[in-house]
Amino acid sequence: MFHSKLTPSRLVRPLVLLLAAGPLNHAWSADWPTFRGPDRTAVSPDQGLLTTWPEGGPKLVWETDGAGRGYASVSIADGKLYTLGDGRSTAPDADEYLTCYDQKTGRPLWATKTGEAWNEGQYSWQSSRGTPTIDGGLVYVVTPRGNLVCCNADTGAVVWNRHMVDDLQGKKGDIWGYSESVLIDGDRVICTPGGETATMVALDKKTGETVWQTARPEDRGAGHSSIAVSEINGQKVLVQVTASGPMGVAASDGKLLWTYDIDRTTSVIPTPIIRDDLVFFSVGYKRGGALLRQLPGTIGTVSVEAVYGLNTRLANKHGGVVLVGDHVYGDSDDQGAPFCAELMTGEQVWKSRGSGRGSAAFAVADGMLYIQFSDGVMVLAKASPEGYEEVGKFDIPKSDDRPTWAHPVILDGKLYVRSDDKLLCYDVKSGN
Repeated sequence: MFHSKLTPSRLVRPLVLLLAAGPLNHAWSADWPTFRGPDRTAVSPDQGLLTTWPEGGPKLVWETDGAGRGYASVSIADGKLYTLGDGRSTAPDADEYLTCYDQKTGRPLWATKTGEAWNEGQYSWQSSRGTPTIDGGLVYVVTPRGNLVCCNADTGAVVWNRHMVDDLQGKKGDIWGYSESVLIDGDRVICTPGGETATMVALDKKTGETVWQTARPEDRGAGHSSIAVSEINGQKVLVQVTASGPMGVAASDGKLLWTYDIDRTTSVIPTPIIRDDLVFFSVGYKRGGALLRQLPGTIGTVSVEAVYGLNTRLANKHGGVVLVGDHVYGDSDDQGAPFCAELMTGEQVWKSRGSGRGSAAFAVADGMLYIQFSDGVMVLAKASPEGYEEVGKFDIPKSDDRPTWAHPVILDGKLYVRSDDKLLCYDVKSGN
């Protein structure tokens, strides 16, 4: 039976639809609690997966409708799966909802309204794109309109919310709305409102109250990247890429430690990759990828130097770049042309045309590349500097004519795919 209730909130008055009752007690080997996984690398801990796929692809475990329009990926914790979308096929309206599903069966559990749909710009630019973050029985999501909403992960009831612009004086660096997946750091939730006064902000994760904020002079505004964590000389440094370029922030108090400015571009999207003191970041629209090294200074200070500057052959628009061994892999901007390059030199080892077309989102599991092209083609390829070799592919059932830009997730031997209103789960360990 469906139940509905209104939860009062200062900025959002969410409608919570309880679609199933009773706790679920599934045991899972690991969680995937935020965009690109717990360490923001898009590399799954899974082992023993299929090294080739049968014709037609791996076995479909379940498929469900009702995720809505959107490019948000999925987050997974405690046997539940979460995403964000609007215009849901199972909703009574075209508004935006945070939705929750049973990880094992795909059964819908609850849906919480987070606001109106984002309908700015061309049709393919519209709708949600921020992946939820789960921690300690709470789920956090940022809507394109800038609402940061915290909900109970079991029921969907709203706990608190803040607005990136109205509350936190943030600023977006482009016209496509917010899409960050927030970072949980101890008892704080870290987000990027953007702009000169509140470039990065730490909030109490249980109340939403401001703990500290970072001011980056002349910052153009938030991009679409999510914060990655590094450690330099015992100090935790939060690395983010805004429309002005990368920056490093002290996790303890929000002190701005370093910046690396780039020229203005259309949009800045990929999440940076951290390896020890290194920061690899990529920008699309033919800008390129670059490698930085963080350097400890006097107590509490960190500077940065370029190992190499922006290399246009390493540009990536929004499919993300992954690091496997000493090589980075990604799509060449949004051409549907995967590339491999040496991390330390930026030298492109190979570039090839994939089976799919358009932008390609990358994930890694068990030494293999999982590549989801925007035309709905899913590819399994070897993560090898020796060359590009596909060892499996299939077509994702599409629920719309929009691109399949949501990043894939591999966890517990399953591949999770978002195709607008559809969520699909495939068995990539047992085969057919």
